Amino acid sequence: MKLLQKYFLAIVPEGEFEERVTNLKLEIKHRFQAKYALKSPPHITVKMPFTYNEAKEEKLIERLKGFLGDYKPMTLTIKGVKTFGERVIYLDVHADQDLYDFQNDLKNFCKRELNLVDELSDRNYHPHMTVAFKDIKKAQFQNILHFVAKRRLVQKIEISNIILLKRVDRVWKLYRKL
Repeated sequence: MKLLQKYFLAIVPEGEFEERVTNLKLEIKHRFQAKYALKSPPHITVKMPFTYNEAKEEKLIERLKGFLGDYKPMTLTIKGVKTFGERVIYLDVHADQDLYDFQNDLKNFCKRELNLVDELSDRNYHPHMTVAFKDIKKAQFQNILHFVAKRRLVQKIEISNIILLKRVDRVWKLYRKL
């Protein structure tokens, strides 16, 4: 039986910075009742969510590992807070052209080799780490933005792998390090 599952690919910080961002999201939930960003771990998406046959999951992982084997580690810096209108509050990502080239190559690989849809967000790539969205009350938006900005989260990240995340019970789980 064909069971379709939701996945996406992301850069996921490890260690203390991941904890700091998760704690920030928890504080936003408790102070402002905006909890939707907690449905996924802190991450920077490199391939938007897609649907794939769960029975072919191991083949998907093998093919992605093959693609990723050609890439050298990259470095990026997370610094500053920005928004997408009054809908999304995120930590800004400062990256070299390497990340944009990698994401473009990944997008093309996924379309060509995995028959995945080329999403608008894949074509207009803007790396970021979301800390609040979807359930932000309009009256609280500026308060949340100010709250996040006061945290002054800054982190340099060495990217040596990509994580496959899988949707389980309506929450995104770290599934496989590639």
